[in-house]
Order: sequence, then C-alpha cells, then structure tokens
Amino acid sequence: MISRILAFAALLAAAPYLHANSTDFVGSDSCRSCHAEEHALWRGSHHDLAMQVANTETVLGDFDNASFEYNGITSRFYRDGDKFMVRTDNEQGELTDFEVAYVFGVYPLQQYLLPLDRGRLQALSIAWDARPGDEGGQRWYHLYPDEPILAGDPLHWTGPYQNWNTRCAECHSTDLKKNYDAKTRSFNTVYEEINVACEACHGPGGKHMQLAEKDALANVHAGGFPVDLAQRGEWAFPEGENIARRSEPLDSRAQVDNCGRCHARRGTLGDYHHGADLLDTHRLSLPQSPLYHYDGQILDEVYVYGSFLQSKMHQAGVVCSNCHEPHSAELRAPGNGVCAQCHKPAVYDSPDHHFHAADSAGAACANCHMPESTYMGVDPRRDHSMRVPRPDLSVVMGTPNACNQCHTDKNAEWTLNALRERGVQFHDTGSHPARSFALADQGDARALPALAQIANDPGQPAIWRATAMEALGQVGGREATQTMAALLYDDDAIIRTSTVRSLDFLSLQQRFQLLTPLLNDPITSVRLEVARQLGGVPLDQIPPEQSTALEKLFREYVAVMGEHADMPSAQLQLGVFYANRGDGPSAEKAYREALVLNPQLIPAYLNLADLLRSQQRDDEARTLLQKAIEIYPDSGAALYALGLLETRSGNSEKALEYLSQAARLETGGTRHRFVYAIALHDLGQPQQAIRELEKLLSAAPSDEQVLLALTNYNAEIGQKARAKAYAQKLVRLNPRNPTYQQLLQGL
Repeated sequence: MISRILAFAALLAAAPYLHANSTDFVGSDSCRSCHAEEHALWRGSHHDLAMQVANTETVLGDFDNASFEYNGITSRFYRDGDKFMVRTDNEQGELTDFEVAYVFGVYPLQQYLLPLDRGRLQALSIAWDARPGDEGGQRWYHLYPDEPILAGDPLHWTGPYQNWNTRCAECHSTDLKKNYDAKTRSFNTVYEEINVACEACHGPGGKHMQLAEKDALANVHAGGFPVDLAQRGEWAFPEGENIARRSEPLDSRAQVDNCGRCHARRGTLGDYHHGADLLDTHRLSLPQSPLYHYDGQILDEVYVYGSFLQSKMHQAGVVCSNCHEPHSAELRAPGNGVCAQCHKPAVYDSPDHHFHAADSAGAACANCHMPESTYMGVDPRRDHSMRVPRPDLSVVMGTPNACNQCHTDKNAEWTLNALRERGVQFHDTGSHPARSFALADQGDARALPALAQIANDPGQPAIWRATAMEALGQVGGREATQTMAALLYDDDAIIRTSTVRSLDFLSLQQRFQLLTPLLNDPITSVRLEVARQLGGVPLDQIPPEQSTALEKLFREYVAVMGEHADMPSAQLQLGVFYANRGDGPSAEKAYREALVLNPQLIPAYLNLADLLRSQQRDDEARTLLQKAIEIYPDSGAALYALGLLETRSGNSEKALEYLSQAARLETGGTRHRFVYAIALHDLGQPQQAIRELEKLLSAAPSDEQVLLALTNYNAEIGQKARAKAYAQKLVRLNPRNPTYQQLLQGL
C-alpha cells in the first residue's frame, strides 16, 4: 500500500500527500501477525475505507460519461485511460477538467477529492449515493440541493469549508500533519497511513513491538501503548434488578474521549496526543442552540460524543466498545440484542414496555430511544443521548420526539394522549431543564435559578452542568457569580473550561483575581480560555511572577491559533485576542486574513469595522459594513453595527433606518429591537419607542431591561399608572433588587 500511494503522489504534483515516516509508528501491516482476528475485523470496515487512492477497485461512482446538473452548471464524470476525471466549475466558475486523486468514504455515500494548487485537496460537493438502487441510491447528487452554491462561496467545493487538509484529513487518516504555511497559504500535508488504521486509535506502536520482541509486554502498562482502551468492564445483573451494572466503576473517559476525537463536534488544539483528556487537544461544542435542540437532542451535524455524554448510559459507565465492536465498528449484536446485554428482554423487549407489536419497527429499542436524523442527504445517524421520547415537550416547546418521527400523520398531542392512556405520565413538563435553557435563550431571567441548580448538581451529566454555566454567564448576576465560584476549580475539564468561558460578565480585574490559579491548568482548553479572558491584562501592572506566567500563556495561545492559521475562525479569534491586548495592527492583520480566507465571514467584517471605528477611521468602517450588507442583505448584525456607526456620526435618519431593519430581522434574542427602541426615544420619539418596547415585551415578557425602559419612559410622558404596573412586575420578577424597590416607591 505504501509504495502505491507514493507512486500515485509522484504522479500528482499538485497533491503531495506523503507519509510522515515516523519511527514511532509501525503501520497496520505490522499488527497482523499477532492480532490476526482484530486485523481481519478492521479490514473492509469504514475506518479501513475512510480514504483510498482512486482506482477501479475503490471508485464506486458512475464515471461512464455521466453528467449531473446543478444550478445551471453541468458536471461530467468520465474516464481518461486509468484516470477518473471530473469536468466541473473551478474557483472562478469556469468548467475545468480535474483528476480524482482519492475517494473519501464508502457508504452510504462516497465523495471524491480533487487537487488544487498550493497542496490543497478539495472534497467535491457532488457525491455518489452508494445505497442500492431500490433504496434511491446509485446516483449522483449534490450535498446542498436547495442552496445555490456558486464559485466564490465558502461552501463551494473549492472553498475553505470543503478543504480536506483542514476539515477532513485528521479523522480520515493516521497521524496527520497538516503543515500549513501561512505566508504562502499552502499545505504540505503528510500522514502515516492513508486511512484510520490501528495506530490512529491505539497510538504509535513502536514501543509495543519492541516489548513484544523481548516478551516483556506483561510488565508494562497498556502494553507500551500511550493509551489503554480496554474499558469495557464486567457487567452483571444485581439480584432482583432488570438492568446490569458494572462490577467496578469506570474511572476515566479514556476510551470515550479517544473515540470523541473524531466522533464529536469539535475544533483541534495543536497536536493530538493519545490518552489525553479530549479537552486537552480539542475544543468541544456543547449541547446548545443552534447545534442541538433545547433538550439536548441532535439538530445540526454534531456526531456522537456530545449526545452520548448526556446519556444515562454514560453515567452508568457504558463505553463505546460495550455496544460496538471497535475494530469492525459493527454492533455487538443484531437488533435489540445489543441493548439486551444490560436490559433484561423479558422486561424491556416486550409490548408492555414499548407498546408495539413484537418485531415491528416500534419494537426496536433504537427507534424509540435513538431516533435518526439524516445528514449529507442520505446518511441517517442516531442520537446517542438515548432518551425517553417526550411528546409533552413537543407540545409546549416544539422539540421533536421519536414517536412522531415514525407516526408522521399524527401530532404530538395525539402521542401524549396515547401514552397517557397507557399509564405514562410526565410530571416535570414545567420544570424540565429544556424549559430553562429555552427561557434563558429568550433572555428570561426566571430561568436563572433552575440553571444554577443544574450547574451545581453533581448528579447531572458534566456536559449539562457546563452548558448551564455558560447560559448563566450570558446573563451574569448573582446566580452566575455564586455558581461560578463553586465550579471554577471543578475536577472535570468540561466544567472548568465552560466556567472560565462564562466569565465575560465580570470585570477584567475580577477575572484576573479568579483565574490566576488556572494559568498552569493541565488542560489546554482551560488554559486557552484563561488566556482569552485575560487578554486585556497589562503585563507591566501586575507582579513579575504573574506577568511571566501570563506572558507564557499568551505565547501559547498565539502559537495554537497559529497552527490553524488556515482557518478563518482561528484568524478571527486571533484578531479578538490582539484587540484585547491593545495591538491594533496585529488585530487588523488577523481580521483581514480571515476575510481573505473567507470573504463572506460577517463576524470578521463586524470586528474589523469596530476596530477601525475605535481608531477614528469611520469612513473605512462604513465601507466595510456596507460591503457586508451587500454580501448578506439580511444580516441583522451588520445593519445593527452600521446603525450604531451612523448614530455616533450624528446621522440620525440613517441610523434609525438601519436599526429599524436590524430590529425587523431579529428572531432570536432582543438586543437589536431593544436598541432600536432606545434610539427612537433618544431621538425624540418616546411614544414610538414605547410601542416598540411593548411589542418586544410580548415576545420576552420577563425581560427586565425592557420592563425598566417601559417604566421610565411611561413615567417620563406622564403615564404613571402604566409605569407603576411595569415597576410592580419588575419587583415580582426580582424582589431582591433594591433599585426596583426604590423605583416602585418613587412612583
């Protein structure tokens, strides 16, 4: 295999994806002689076939002069001798011939990697549906069928978000080194093995082989590998119980984190090292909107880790290999058999439990507790939070439930009534955590005590506690302060990272006092969040010892971000960091580089415009924001920023026009609508301001800043009865706030 890849790479000067040839890695072929059974299970698995050289054995798509039309462009798939060719639109939108370098994946779809200049491999957005024809497969289809993705769009196959080197390679090859050169914006990406081989999970095997040759494996932990993945454990049914338990508690997330490296929605932090806490090498996305539903069900393409960590299975000590054979990635048993390992079939695989006929779709455990969502057009993936269907939440807040995903001809109320008839009652509909997260997202302060309770509850999954802490931090106040103090030094890195991330509501001085003990935290995610929070600390105004430690941390932050200088988001974060440091030129350079990498990155336009405005470069800022609106005419954030700019410039008429448009476009949150109302008041239109605030109050009936403004504005125009009513509501919402009490007494 090595010689084949090297020979092919030599033929493709534009795609130099060679092997790293590290002495620590020995290759999967070296494992076969001693681990024949495991190797045989792995061969032909999705991991083995994650990426392959394009040839007659690996290409599944129709290259017999097939064509596919998308958005007015006809792409053609054909053969040129032994080469597999695609004629499609290039970076400039011109039809060009490309040779397929590699195939990517195998089922239920296969993508094709085409080489571009500067060492880039790009994933073509026209994919092959590998499913059988009677299931709708054996066809070309586009991954964005309902969106006109043109050349120049970041989502176009030639754009940054379809780049293999950055977006895909780490999880489809073994020991990948991206090797991005920011000066030339080019890659020299290398890997040890083209696919997900043995050492992708177990780590480099050189030491293991040396010990094996000396017959000394038994004397070394984990056989000389950097990580011990044998966490399946022993399980048994306690007397009188229907669910099995581990004989010994699981003492780490080593195996789950190892899988989570790729099976999670996450970003990479520096080089991966096997056996590390996932947060030490990656930034994790939490179960928050818009990636997840408010109750934690999967919504966007979030993979598995974030949902599994919510589950009761994870809390009970279940690991990935309890359900999946790790080398083949297949289930341990067919059908309900995998669940029956720990759940007695007589109790759970019964119509008395699932209310469906035996052997029907409704009798399948996974269909009820792990419903599917389809991504990439044809790829159904199961939600691994393994939850009970909650049609009651569907009724009150619109979250999905597994029952209605099958009974599509019925509504959630029908499902709820059907369950009630069978004796199923939900007693926490009003107090379910999902209600609190939804209220918090709407700016409703009534959610804060419940969120604080979740964050402080050691019985809750750590990932939910972290999510609750971040929700508290967005609001600030007493609950956030008290909860933060309890969680900032928690043993779990997920909780520590989120707690540090949530501290934006505190002053810089408060953050510095709290975070100094975490400057040398062992987990990279925590340290980088500390660096971000303390970016504004002037090093010459703190004790030398702390200054030295903080300066070292700042260098680490810049270095980690620099390793991902090919990613627009990393440049955006660097820009924010430099701006907080007071380094305007470096911040401007980072923002502008983000816009080179992704000319449609609205946050970079906004941040750069804000930086320019702070330097009295208003005309440049205005031009930048107007360009952002040209790209996204419905960008409320850009319209809002332009409205504020015109307000500061004294152009009140233009300011109100932009702020009005931003308010009209706002569907989540209240900021744009609130500021528009304030601007109306400040520009001499108090009655109109009150009308806008009243409309906003209908959408956010417990928003204290809206109520406070309504109180003051009504009092100002002589409507004291209405002002008093709003003040009374403020006191009911927050009786401990002395300002509200004084305001009411004054009225």
